[in-house]
Amino acid sequence: MRDPLTQFVRLDPAAEGITWLRPASLIRLRALATQLPLDRGKIHARQGGHYLSAFKGRGMEFDESRLYMPGDDIRNMDWRVTARTGTAHTKVFREERERPVLLWLDLNASMHFATHKRFKAVLAAELAAMLAWSAVGNGDRLGGLIFAGEAHDELRPRRGKLAALDFIGRCCHHPAWAQAAQAQRDDRDQARDQARNMARAVTRLHKVTHPGSLVFMLSDFRDMNDAAFHRLASLARHNDVVLIHVFDPIEAALPAAGEMPVTDGRRTLRVNTASAALRRHYQQRFLTRQQTMRDFCRRHRLFLLPASTAEDPLAQLHRGLGVHPGHGAHNGQDKRRIRA
Repeated sequence: MRDPLTQFVRLDPAAEGITWLRPASLIRLRALATQLPLDRGKIHARQGGHYLSAFKGRGMEFDESRLYMPGDDIRNMDWRVTARTGTAHTKVFREERERPVLLWLDLNASMHFATHKRFKAVLAAELAAMLAWSAVGNGDRLGGLIFAGEAHDELRPRRGKLAALDFIGRCCHHPAWAQAAQAQRDDRDQARDQARNMARAVTRLHKVTHPGSLVFMLSDFRDMNDAAFHRLASLARHNDVVLIHVFDPIEAALPAAGEMPVTDGRRTLRVNTASAALRRHYQQRFLTRQQTMRDFCRRHRLFLLPASTAEDPLAQLHRGLGVHPGHGAHNGQDKRRIRA
């Protein structure tokens, strides 16, 4: 049976994994996700681009009250039970078994670009799939938001393998892939004509995210305005937020290759990259943008993870999240009761 995406868009099968993806390719990444545990105490992501900090992990929920014992934290006193019984009681908390993990996946037109190995959108989808499989393998609830232009596909957090399969299916069949392929065939950048409202996409994510969630945002973060950053800062106050900045190497630095043709699908220009001054100016713009992102993350305690289309996806997650390769599979559910 033909893949419905291939049938609708008439994509080149040889380009699968480079400019587009089949669901089967992302399903196979489940095997690699065992090397990417997302449980608390094993992840030390780079926060603000400069130092490592552990995720907060799952939230804490009230379990029961018991008699107060010397050494218990007075901040956890259960004053209602104490007043009712006349005997000091303290609250006992346990770790929430199902922490929501949300994946915010950007499939806008600028993500359908590459000079090395794969489109930015393809890399972002692969990273998201590995994170999705890791989340469900760790017993977390998985949800997300897949968007491009005004096409937003929202997934409420839920448990189990079907949540990962649903995310993968919606990702691979999102209309953004068809629009990008159509633009290439018709020699016009019709995808670029879509509204790229990043603030709206962040706002929609904020509305479906509950406090204590772990949020991965995969994008090139182009066109992030003040409103988008404001909503992002608000989201990070009560959640662990990881920005995975997806980029192509040529966006960071131009090669000294002489004259290069550059096209947006409608017009073609020639750029003389032999000019050292041009290359320095180009690279400085990228570095300045990166520094702005790092400063923002440091101020608001977000995590920042760069991801290049030229590198292996799993290796980049290992490095960015502070996980050693071959860390091992999930250890199952921790049934120990946690007292604050």
